[in-house]
Amino acid sequence: MDYRREKTVRFQDWTSDKETDGQFAQNAWAGSGRFRTALSVVSEKFQNSLGFGSQRMKSIGKSWRSFSINSILAKGSDSKKEVLDPQGPFLQKWNKIFMLSCVVAVSLDPLFLYVPIINDSKKCLDLDHKMEVTACVLRFFTDVFYILHIIFQFHTGFIAPSSRVFGRGVLVEDTWAIAKRYLASYFFVDILAVLPLPQVVILVVIPKLRGAKSLNTKNLLKFVVLVQYIPRFLRIYPLFKEVTRSSGILTETAGAGAAFNLLLYMLASHVFGAFWYLFSIERETTCWQRACDQHHTTCSRHSLFCDYNSSSLNTFLNSSCPIQTPNTTLFDFGIFLDALRLGVVESTDFPEKLFYCFWWGLQNLRCKQINIP
Repeated sequence: MDYRREKTVRFQDWTSDKETDGQFAQNAWAGSGRFRTALSVVSEKFQNSLGFGSQRMKSIGKSWRSFSINSILAKGSDSKKEVLDPQGPFLQKWNKIFMLSCVVAVSLDPLFLYVPIINDSKKCLDLDHKMEVTACVLRFFTDVFYILHIIFQFHTGFIAPSSRVFGRGVLVEDTWAIAKRYLASYFFVDILAVLPLPQVVILVVIPKLRGAKSLNTKNLLKFVVLVQYIPRFLRIYPLFKEVTRSSGILTETAGAGAAFNLLLYMLASHVFGAFWYLFSIERETTCWQRACDQHHTTCSRHSLFCDYNSSSLNTFLNSSCPIQTPNTTLFDFGIFLDALRLGVVESTDFPEKLFYCFWWGLQNLRCKQINIP
């Protein structure tokens, strides 16, 4: 305690020797010390502010980089979300809807076969224009489902075969790999099934062809509908297997399976009856053409089609192609005689004609062999 007092006092004693100069020096030294202290404080605050600013800039840069990376990853996750899971609930429901739409589409295509009709008053082949419009419109709505299915197939992932182990596997989400797989499997079958061939034939091709419009319509529709049935049936079978394997909704009960099999049987009867109707018309026109070839002096083939102004050939064709009192020596109509005798091919009442042809197909489909002359 004494040493401190002594030291303090000693510093005071040295400054008191020259009172005026010492006091001035003391004040100057004190002022310079305050200035240095203030300057050091300001510089320290400035350095701290610079350091805080640099840290702030670094944090902003890091946050910007992280934001850009997270945005890219978010976009990547969104792109992955665009790939549909084949086992997901959405595709499971869509496959059921699409399978039912395929069945409906197959049942609507035979409506084109009912477009030709026999005009009994003029004994010529005519067209049902209302049926043309109805069939084209209904076919358009069913084609929309095929187009949506093609789009979904390009966005549906698949399980890599090499990764399937114990019921699990890696879902491939690469869009290019998905596209290559679909192009190599059912893409061309789906394209052939969705092509609007009947509409193009009716609205585009037939008006540009020469000859009788009714004859060209009958011949081309028969070929187009029959050919396009191949890819449509080829698409239903694997889709049916996929739906039954994934959900089992059609085979989980005996009643559901029996109802579906009955539906397929009725569909086959409907298709068979529609072709029977068209072949019945073709059988009658064949008899007319043969009769005209044998009596070409009084009959012309152009007069057999309602597109041209034909004279009345009722007496001549009734005697050459008897229907109410059939004569197999003149011409054998075979299994098509009932459609001609009952006036099915002449009726404009479509529901009555449809149900009769369906009943005929349902009745005769179980036969093992049908002899067509």
